[in-house]
Amino acid sequence: MLPTLADVLGLPAVQRARPRVVVGADRLGGTVRWVHIAEVTDLAHLLRGGELVLTTGIAMPDDPPSLQRYVDGLASAGVAGIAVELGRKYRTELPPALLEPARAAGIPVICLEREARFVEITEAVHSRVVNQQLAELRESARLHEVFTELSVEGAPPQRVLREIAQLSDCPVVLENLAHQVLVCDLNGEDPGRLLASWEARSRAVRTSGRTVHDAPSGWLVTTVGARGQDWGRLILICGAAPSPRQTMLLERAATTLALGRLLERHQESLERQTHRAIISGIIDRAYSDPEEALVRARAVGVPLGGRPLVGLVLRLREAGTGLAAQARLADTAEAVARACRELRLAALVGSVDDLRVGVLLAQPESGDLDSALHRLAERIRGRVGAEAVLAAGSTAEDVREVRRSFLEARQVGDVAAHEEPREGGRPFYRLTDLRLRGLLHLLRDDERLQTYVERELGPLLDYDARHGSDLTEMLRRYLEAGRNKALAASTAHLSRPAFYERLRRISHVLGADLDSVETCLSLHVALLALDSVRGRLAT
Repeated sequence: MLPTLADVLGLPAVQRARPRVVVGADRLGGTVRWVHIAEVTDLAHLLRGGELVLTTGIAMPDDPPSLQRYVDGLASAGVAGIAVELGRKYRTELPPALLEPARAAGIPVICLEREARFVEITEAVHSRVVNQQLAELRESARLHEVFTELSVEGAPPQRVLREIAQLSDCPVVLENLAHQVLVCDLNGEDPGRLLASWEARSRAVRTSGRTVHDAPSGWLVTTVGARGQDWGRLILICGAAPSPRQTMLLERAATTLALGRLLERHQESLERQTHRAIISGIIDRAYSDPEEALVRARAVGVPLGGRPLVGLVLRLREAGTGLAAQARLADTAEAVARACRELRLAALVGSVDDLRVGVLLAQPESGDLDSALHRLAERIRGRVGAEAVLAAGSTAEDVREVRRSFLEARQVGDVAAHEEPREGGRPFYRLTDLRLRGLLHLLRDDERLQTYVERELGPLLDYDARHGSDLTEMLRRYLEAGRNKALAASTAHLSRPAFYERLRRISHVLGADLDSVETCLSLHVALLALDSVRGRLAT
């Protein structure tokens, strides 16, 4: 950090001149960026701010208006202070015509009661400033090296947060857009104290920029995301105002976390990687001409053209970690591909993420798709067991519709994966098995759903957090009662007037018409989504 004016006054080179603060003793905490020796009054245009101006005062005017203009110019330039050596122009005291404008402008003024060697002062201050800048550059290079290594290694978020905690000696928390803790490293602090009522406390800390220090909470907060898609906040609980090093540390770590999310990949055989690339290209609409996917598939020995297609997703029930999880997913994909070959089904097979294997299946020449799906599901179950569920999207008559089929299959698979496996259960699942709560549950980590919840319910949640009220719960009672106010009041154990007053307050806080069916439907979906985001999925 740059030295403060108090630090400069404590330097031996300055102390030998016997400095005495005559104006602005309460402003010595300002930083000094440089020292400027000047014996002219037309000085402001030469300054950039943060300078300590050294002068003998020999060129200062005598009339008060000119002194006023001199001080005003320095104030507009943002100087850190004025140090005047006594003995040349002013014998024992500085004139009030100089001190009063400086006091009004908030500029510290220092008398140097002995002859000062200005060169020694500038050398001492500049040496400290330059050394500090070099130290910051070295620290920046060190942090860059640390987090670049973490990025290259593909370090998980827990490892990144451990590094932050060790380098800062402060607790650190990674949260999502719904203000829920994803990962934390409390650096030995009490979790019960630091994480208590986390969501309410986090909501109170609003950020207007990418990195902000909130003085009341003592939190240094930076946004985490890349490519315009923000998905969380990284919070360093540092207490006092953070140092530049802490800010640099947190921002560099946030970049590492964002890159890690973008670069997560898994290991597969070359054939599976090729199949995965084609499937991903269709899902991500990477092909300018969708027919290119069929050409690529034919090139790798999977003819898909001229027949209806269906997207399948084999979804693992539990996520693993590390190399063992990657190997497990790769083995699962190979098992599915082998089943397709044995049944002579034309299909592309490749893992689409860390939990799912995607299958782009062409309808058999016999035309009996359901029979083929049953046979494939039974063969996959015989090899993979109950640790995965197979989901099928709707049939696509054209490759342009395949993306929709895959998205449907993914939704169905994610919901089905939360059901308890039953002996003799259905071999595969379709979209008709999906319900609203399940859909919201599988989307709970999607920042778009979290943004929707915040947009619909954020003001009410913030109000409850600030006032300790239960308006969100009262809104839930009202909507679950089918907007029957009398029934809702009864279930809430409130008198009708008291419940009606709460509804009026809810309407005011949200700026919403609770008599509107569409508004209430939107709010009800947001409440269900809030339950999913908070992990309260109803069974």
